[in-house]
Amino acid sequence: MSIKTNIITVFLNIAAFASACAQNFEGIATYKTDRKVELKMDSTQMNNGIQEQLQAQLRKQFQKEYTLHFNANESLYQEVESLSAPTPSAGGFNIILSGNDDVLYRNLKENQYINQTGIMSKIFLVTDSLQKDDWRLEKETKNIGNYTCFKAIRTREVTEQTFSSENDSLVEITKNETTVAWYTLDIPVQHGPGDFWGLPGMILEINDGDQTILCSKIVMNPEKKTKIEAPSKGKKVDQATFDAIEKKKMQEMQEQLHNNSSRKDGDSFHIKIGG
Repeated sequence: MSIKTNIITVFLNIAAFASACAQNFEGIATYKTDRKVELKMDSTQMNNGIQEQLQAQLRKQFQKEYTLHFNANESLYQEVESLSAPTPSAGGFNIILSGNDDVLYRNLKENQYINQTGIMSKIFLVTDSLQKDDWRLEKETKNIGNYTCFKAIRTREVTEQTFSSENDSLVEITKNETTVAWYTLDIPVQHGPGDFWGLPGMILEINDGDQTILCSKIVMNPEKKTKIEAPSKGKKVDQATFDAIEKKKMQEMQEQLHNNSSRKDGDSFHIKIGG
């Protein structure tokens, strides 16, 4: 047998071993999220003190904890239920971020994701095909806990809706967004938090513009097994249909904000985003 044949045989054996190991991988990862918040509102309508209170109130609601149950082919990502303290009103305004009922299921083998989410208290089951991102793998490494992680970068064009004080309406802004991910080959599965996946190993950290997601705990092969099941509650739609419905509801909410801009001082006005 030639040296070349021996090398190929060894490589195939290593690949087969790695694949077999990945098949036996299952676990639970815990992630914590945070987001920088910059709230800009007309200073003639709202003083700086109230704006700062609203900004702090909004950022606190982005600080959440999630669990990712995973095996070789499937993952289930959802927020950890918690009993939060009542949020104090800032000048009569209260921002409430909903969405703790959201459940994101991903099946790599079937190339499908199912996202159970809500808009204005109505539940949808967004079902569509997975679209793998074009990650650029870097040589840079760092440790997250006991895991050695490699850096990956993704750049893509995104469209966001923002409120314009000039014409008092929602406007769409298109920009390039760069995401930095840190993944570990010690857990050879392509899963990660939220919409982030598709790297050679488990994603433990995401820096995505103003958003940060960091894995704080991993339990491999837990004694108490959890069956990963796709969510089934809600009206089934594809992603394009859901995006159109969400855009329409955002416009309706903007009109609601405009109508409430004439409220009397001391009146309470709640802004509820999501389910």
